[in-house]
Amino acid sequence: MAMVRWTPFGTSDLFDTFFGRPMNTAPMTRAWLPAVDMHETKDDLVLTVEAPGVSEKDVKVTINGDLLSIRGERRVEEESKERQYLHVERVYGQFERLIQLPMAVQADKVRATYRDGLLQVTLPKAEELKAREVKIDIL
Repeated sequence: MAMVRWTPFGTSDLFDTFFGRPMNTAPMTRAWLPAVDMHETKDDLVLTVEAPGVSEKDVKVTINGDLLSIRGERRVEEESKERQYLHVERVYGQFERLIQLPMAVQADKVRATYRDGLLQVTLPKAEELKAREVKIDIL
């Protein structure tokens, strides 16, 4: 039985190639998590998700109560018998981010756009959370 050195992110390509060990010959496929930024405006909660190389048709956004789910997949490029990978850092495979929303939102009015590898999800705040001016009556 051969011993295989474990590393948290697969094989260490630099170490392996330096010592003449064979490298992986295909891109790595594993679960990964895209980076998410969240900010709020006066009326909305806005999430920006980095998903370069993911087609918009491979992304699904759902909301259930205060839980937002973003699922998708970065697909491996078409394999070619003429292509031999020498170094692979990009990760391919499925991802899922579950984000608990910090405030109530209007789930029926959520909008999502995708451009240049960035998914932007705009969640309008619930009406009771929006600041509003109170009229002062003169007695």
